[in-house]
Amino acid sequence: MKKILLTLLLTLGLCTSAFADYIFVVPQKPGAGTSQWAAIIAGQLEPFLGEKIIILHQPGARDIPGFNTWHNEMRDDHKVVMVSHGGNGVAFLQENVDYNYGEYTSIGLMNLNIIAGKLKGADMDNPSFAAGSGMVPEAFAMTLLICGPNKTMDEYVACFKEHVTWVSGMSNGERRLAFKRGELTGTRENPAAYKKHVETDPNAEIWFHHGILQPDGSRIDDPNYPGYQLEVLFEERWGVKPSGEFYDAYNLVKSFRDGLQKAMWVAKGNPNAEKLQKALLEMSQDPDAIAVITAKVGNYEWLIGDAGDNQRDTLMTFITENALKNLVTFNTKALGLASVDKTKILLHYANQPVTTTVLDEPKKEGVVGWIKSLWNSITK
Repeated sequence: MKKILLTLLLTLGLCTSAFADYIFVVPQKPGAGTSQWAAIIAGQLEPFLGEKIIILHQPGARDIPGFNTWHNEMRDDHKVVMVSHGGNGVAFLQENVDYNYGEYTSIGLMNLNIIAGKLKGADMDNPSFAAGSGMVPEAFAMTLLICGPNKTMDEYVACFKEHVTWVSGMSNGERRLAFKRGELTGTRENPAAYKKHVETDPNAEIWFHHGILQPDGSRIDDPNYPGYQLEVLFEERWGVKPSGEFYDAYNLVKSFRDGLQKAMWVAKGNPNAEKLQKALLEMSQDPDAIAVITAKVGNYEWLIGDAGDNQRDTLMTFITENALKNLVTFNTKALGLASVDKTKILLHYANQPVTTTVLDEPKKEGVVGWIKSLWNSITK
């Protein structure tokens, strides 16, 4: 067991002098969507940062444990950065998690989107789709497209159950393979993974996307996939713009998922925050670096430092009692998720100026202490 752990630590580059490097914590296993994105960005960011970046994968159920571990045990290490994704934003709204975005400083985030694909010729009024971390917005979106306007929450739940085959228990690899085999008619990916797994499939085409969040809280069409925004498709089919309590719940959950989909955080007061932000800004303005990122991810805007904090603060204004309660209703009745009603907690966050949150003095040993604790627990 000691040899296995030591090999693991050496493989991750977390021994001796490697502690001088920056560590980017990703709450997924290697090869997952955020892992791919982090590897792309780290490769382009290193020359501007002037230091090596090590990616530490912390997978776990619904990608929550890795973020919790960073929040509880690693965030006080000044060279450890959390790379969060949209599923973490969804979990923040509807599950018991330890992390709170209001306690962090944004290094930067890529203002991204999620793109849903479908099999060519498939009946998308009766789709089959795999459940997974962060996929609640897709369930809302397809329900709106299929079921139309002016329904109650219970009617939307019933319509979803009648028309959508929602398949649980698949890993990312399994759902991608099932889609390629035609066993699922719909799929979704972040832009980098969509380019890799869906655009290259001759039997697939775009179904819809969610649009790009703007500073005023509105959304615009994705210039990489114009004409397929949910709101555009809805109005084309049903003759009216989407509105109502179901749409408000959709707008809340999709905005937290996409608005914080690929974001880098450090604890407030981290002395390396400015250095990281400066390096990211320089990378975002470098034609060669951006050409590489655009080819692999798409052309999306960077929100760095204060702009990233402002994005988070805008999202907090979307939190309302009705939207939260309706989100939980659809999750539990339609998707079978064990959602938690966090109305009181989240309304407290939303009503406070989150940018004024101040952390206590560091009380933990950071990642070094975390590694030591892990080693001690194994070697007892």
